[in-house]
Amino acid sequence: MKLIVGLGNPGSEYVGSRHNAGFVFLKALAREKKAVFRKDSRTSSLVAKIKCAGSDIVLALPLTYMNLSGIAVKKLLDKYEIGLEDLLVVCDDLNLDFGRIRLRISGSSGGHRGLESIIEHLGSCNFARLRIGIGRPKENLPASEYVLDRFSLKEKKCLKDIITEAIKCCYEWICKRATRTINIFNLTDKKGRKNNG
Repeated sequence: MKLIVGLGNPGSEYVGSRHNAGFVFLKALAREKKAVFRKDSRTSSLVAKIKCAGSDIVLALPLTYMNLSGIAVKKLLDKYEIGLEDLLVVCDDLNLDFGRIRLRISGSSGGHRGLESIIEHLGSCNFARLRIGIGRPKENLPASEYVLDRFSLKEKKCLKDIITEAIKCCYEWICKRATRTINIFNLTDKKGRKNNG
């Protein structure tokens, strides 16, 4: 069994915000698999289950808010008895240009509060994370405000294709082809440009 967690903030005021890229991704994956999320108070999450490439997979959207994501992730791993090697966390990334995705099988939080919380509660950074680039604000807008803003109309037009590529990357991870996945998806974005993230 594997666990895929999309990070974001619950609540209508956060729907469509850049910081909720993980939620956007996981909801798209669930739709593709015709899975339905249900609230699980035991794990402080919305949970859905799918099958892919012969694996049982739990999809989870934490309801703890971004900065406390680790609480929900720890509960999920404990409930389903899943090891860190079978955990994938999907989140936004300010340090990647918009439209670029990056998979890493371990590493630091890179300043992402959700990842920081997960690392703190798990006591380890040895879990895979799929980052979806949202870029940095071009004007003098604080990053904390930028991530909570909604995607621009121009960005929304591209978002579907970006999420499609991220789902392809996720399927590769599920099939335990992490090295292949990293080589394919980390080097270029959907337009074939070299990834500088």
